[in-house]
Amino acid sequence: MRNSYPSMAESQSNASPPEVVSTKTAEHYLWGDGCDGWFLLKGERFHVIQEKMPPRTAEVMHYHRRARQLFYVLRGELTMRTEGEPVVIAAGQAVVMEPAMAHQAKNDSDKPVEFLTISCPPSHGDRFNCQ
Repeated sequence: MRNSYPSMAESQSNASPPEVVSTKTAEHYLWGDGCDGWFLLKGERFHVIQEKMPPRTAEVMHYHRRARQLFYVLRGELTMRTEGEPVVIAAGQAVVMEPAMAHQAKNDSDKPVEFLTISCPPSHGDRFNCQ
């Protein structure tokens, strides 16, 4: 019995080249106090967002009912405040926020911080402020 998947030759002949995405080409939005976000991937099932926070900025403490989020720091240091002790995430490190876990991303440093936020399912429309 032959499966219904196309052969590699068939799929390669119909494939267009992959799209290169960057902060120069991705959909951009502003949030908080001068913070930037770029949708590197905006799918139905998950989002990949590159974010940049200027020095001494913070978002509002909030939670997501459904979304599980991974924050991966590219440059700088991100402080993630939860109901417990704050966690400092350095470049090359990540932290996961489970659904219903209240959290607040902060940049307590004197330099910008850049990080990836991967949300599954997407967190937009699933955000509830704690204050």
